Amino acid sequence: MTSRKVVELFYDVVSPYSWLGFEVMCRYRNVWNIDLKLRPAYLGGIMHGAGNKPPGLVPNKFTYMGKDLYRLAEYFNVPLQSPADPFEVMFQKGSLAAMRFVAAVQEKEKDGEKVVNVSRELWRRIWSEDKDITEPVSLSEAAVKAGLSESEIKELLAMSTSTQVKEKLKSTTQAALDYGAFGFPMIVCHVDGKPEMFFGSDRFELMAHCIGEKWLGPQPSKSAAKL
Repeated sequence: MTSRKVVELFYDVVSPYSWLGFEVMCRYRNVWNIDLKLRPAYLGGIMHGAGNKPPGLVPNKFTYMGKDLYRLAEYFNVPLQSPADPFEVMFQKGSLAAMRFVAAVQEKEKDGEKVVNVSRELWRRIWSEDKDITEPVSLSEAAVKAGLSESEIKELLAMSTSTQVKEKLKSTTQAALDYGAFGFPMIVCHVDGKPEMFFGSDRFELMAHCIGEKWLGPQPSKSAAKL
């Protein structure tokens, strides 16, 4: 067995395409010979740092995105549906508080499932239930669903406003920019000592080829059952 290839997934819960990429990589982490590293970061910082323009600010792209997400939700089997006002959710409210909270979860847990569960519940709030993720009570509700205790949540909310966690999120965001990020999700595969960067949730087949693995579709367990 060759050593596992390190794969970094940079994401922000405000990004619906990141949710798709996140779920696929979580499904494949025990299928492919990889060491998946979750890298929660701040998409607003990426857009600013890369000088990129959000697709939602281009009318035709915004219209297309709504239709595209509907098809992708079914294809990837992710309960994703647009909120009533996606522009407000993505560009006015944003995700800074939420991503600091996720960063705090990861800082406290280091490596484990809590950051997976909290991230998923925050995505579910925005992109499935059309609920807020900016207020402490909203973060608490997501954390409860993710299985965290009341005392843990209280500690994490305090941590999320600390200089240490703010710097952690800023550092991860800068690391993504240093790789060449201009949006999320961004996946970096370390192959033969070199980072290979892939943007978006539609590059899995190419990524599999680059790391010497086989793409079995968005639901590998179903594909394997058919073989």
